[in-house]
Amino acid sequence: MEKQIELLSNEFEKCRDILVALGDENRQHLILEMMKMKSCGGAQVNTITEKTNLSRPAVSHHLQILKRAGIIDMRKEGTKNFYYFSDDTQSLDLLIHVLHHAKEIVKELPDRSGEDE
Repeated sequence: MEKQIELLSNEFEKCRDILVALGDENRQHLILEMMKMKSCGGAQVNTITEKTNLSRPAVSHHLQILKRAGIIDMRKEGTKNFYYFSDDTQSLDLLIHVLHHAKEIVKELPDRSGEDE
């Protein structure tokens, strides 16, 4: 069990960027607003900013964190940047794996509720 927990700890550490990205309410709001746009081609910062109560620099900052986490990606068209959901699901796949692994470990733990005493 100790080896499994140590492995889980290492896997969890690898998920830090995506957990940080998803853990912030403003970034959650940006993700939801981008989903509502239904624009597969992506959206510019100004368009995303219009849908939030955040400043343009704040939206850009949050988009960079989401990009670093592998949730969104960006492409340039001339001087314009378009942000869209990344089709590289590696970070999401790792997070799903870690959650499944954690669930397996929790299932194997003894009852700690004290209700059997």
